[in-house]
Amino acid sequence: MKSFGIIGLSEGNGHPFSYGSIINGYSPEGLAASGWPGIYEYVRRRHASEFGLDGWTITHAWTQDPESTKKLCAACRIPHSVGDYLEFLGTVDAVIIARDDYETHFQIARPFLEAGLPVFIDKPLSVDVSELRAFKPYLEKGQLMSCSGMRYSRELDEPRAYLAAYGRLKLIRGAIVLSWEKYGVHLLEAILAIVPARPVSVRMPLAEHASALVRLDDGLLIQIDALGECARTFHVELFGTQRTGAFDITDNFSMFRRMLWEFAQSIRTGQLAIPPERTLEIMRVLIAGRMARNENREVLLNEIQL
Repeated sequence: MKSFGIIGLSEGNGHPFSYGSIINGYSPEGLAASGWPGIYEYVRRRHASEFGLDGWTITHAWTQDPESTKKLCAACRIPHSVGDYLEFLGTVDAVIIARDDYETHFQIARPFLEAGLPVFIDKPLSVDVSELRAFKPYLEKGQLMSCSGMRYSRELDEPRAYLAAYGRLKLIRGAIVLSWEKYGVHLLEAILAIVPARPVSVRMPLAEHASALVRLDDGLLIQIDALGECARTFHVELFGTQRTGAFDITDNFSMFRRMLWEFAQSIRTGQLAIPPERTLEIMRVLIAGRMARNENREVLLNEIQL
């Protein structure tokens, strides 16, 4: 049995509880008392056969708050809580950084990457160019994986499998809650994993919320609206010459399970789960969107050299 160490939490993000439940199974009493009722509700509806991950278990956990670490261990049957995540070194086989405060990612991941451990980092990897340059060699050799679970969303299986049925795509539109950097990345992962064309520029029209127009090299336009505070929305629409499709993404459990399976599989086989240039490309789109908003202009991706 191989062991993961898991690191959390960041504000508003319960991913350690989701990932921990999927990998280790869960204590109904512990997860119900965790403070994440939404996670408890969708986890408890799953069949017992859907839990567990290819001979892996989470054996160690750390969060910056000892009480939260205690709840995580109780909810996800993790036997060891630690006072310092560096205690993972020499103890676990791989590390999951399950927090989306990207400002902390490089500092936390660096000692594990330098020690040769496989590391998964929650989305977004970083929007700092110097950090992305430092991450790049680890992505290229398959030691580091980072993405949103929406790359693997079950609801988008149909367009992934039958994209040609749409004819020539003319527009893809997506809407999501909260911020461009932390939540727009979900839809970038989901959409750019479907289409073969690659992004070349980003514009941000003036709007109350972050509204990004991403131009691809075949002329396809992707519009992503990160709506800020609003009703739950994870929505994608495809408009083609032969067909259209609209998809509401709601099954967090399946996307997370698939993502974690891909990470475990990449460790087992040594094969890259995601081409490194795709991960870096999505981070460049995030950075370009931020620049476009601040400078009120179209920003080309080739302005951001990694």
